[in-house]
Amino acid sequence: MKCGIVGLPNVGKSTLFNCLSNAKAQSANFPFCTIEPNVGMVSVPDERLEKLESMVNPQRVVPATVEIVDIAGLVKGASKGEGLGNQFLGNIRECNAILHVLRCFENDNITHVDGSVDPLRDKDTIDTELQFKDLETLEKRLDKHRKAARTGDKSEVKNVDLLERLMKHIESGANVRSFDRNEDENELIREIQFLTDKPVLYVCNVDESAALAGNDWVKQVEEMAKTEGAEVIHLAAATEADINELESYEERQIFLDDLGLTEPGVNRLIRKAYHLLNLQTYFTAGEKEVRAWTIKKGFTAPQAAGVIHTDFEKGFIRAEVIKYDDYVQFGSETAVRDAGKLKVEGKEYVVSDGDIMHFRFNV
Repeated sequence: MKCGIVGLPNVGKSTLFNCLSNAKAQSANFPFCTIEPNVGMVSVPDERLEKLESMVNPQRVVPATVEIVDIAGLVKGASKGEGLGNQFLGNIRECNAILHVLRCFENDNITHVDGSVDPLRDKDTIDTELQFKDLETLEKRLDKHRKAARTGDKSEVKNVDLLERLMKHIESGANVRSFDRNEDENELIREIQFLTDKPVLYVCNVDESAALAGNDWVKQVEEMAKTEGAEVIHLAAATEADINELESYEERQIFLDDLGLTEPGVNRLIRKAYHLLNLQTYFTAGEKEVRAWTIKKGFTAPQAAGVIHTDFEKGFIRAEVIKYDDYVQFGSETAVRDAGKLKVEGKEYVVSDGDIMHFRFNV
């Protein structure tokens, strides 16, 4: 599961990516700097993991991770192959969710491809290119279903009706994600993998003075996002890069305190990206290792066990489950067990975020 960072050139995508992954993607004052998509595995900050570490004192700690891809800047005409359009759009297709970076800062030293700062216009530019590509994909798919519908296949007639309604929706300038559909219709739409059907988080890149409270551009983006049911986060990527350069935790905290921030903006962003991908965490805790395991929301206990090893899922017998708050309250697995708070769950159990689990299996 991976998130792609998209946006116009020079909005701060690569600077942000560097902050997220500590990788050294190029960051320069010209378009098309990032030719190949850079990929980073980013640890998900989680206070619960730190708390478990302090209580268990294990030999090692393994956090959950999320994959972030820095995709080169899109420009007008990308859907027709302008710039490096086809390559960029292909990179987006491979991602499960989009972090859409919008420039919400003035800086005469950093040129804007359209000559002025206007995040809503920039957002529309990207949307339009993705919509054009989705229409192209849709037309090809519609041809296929129309041919099949000529044989009188009722399910194909339904598919044609659905895709024709979807075409009108996109042609009106709307994204696929805002298209009303039922469960059956959603299956076909998901299978086609439309670019504008991917969940999106708008990331407003501001200057240092707006790092705490945002600015008028951020407010505009927030108003727009309400109409889409999308989330917005603002951070100062250049300032985050400066924080990243500091050697010690104490120095970084002093810097954050001066800005009135309790944690780096990228921490909030990573957590939001994790949830955008519909992911959640369960823990295993023992003397050898305290570990956060990533699963999709709605996973059952056997599916969660399968993330550790496929044998765990195949031979699943039961799961011993401790709620995180109970573990913290009672202080150890033994104390939780003695208090009668350890639950034994079967194959139907749906794992909750933060569950501490131990699996019994037989191969």
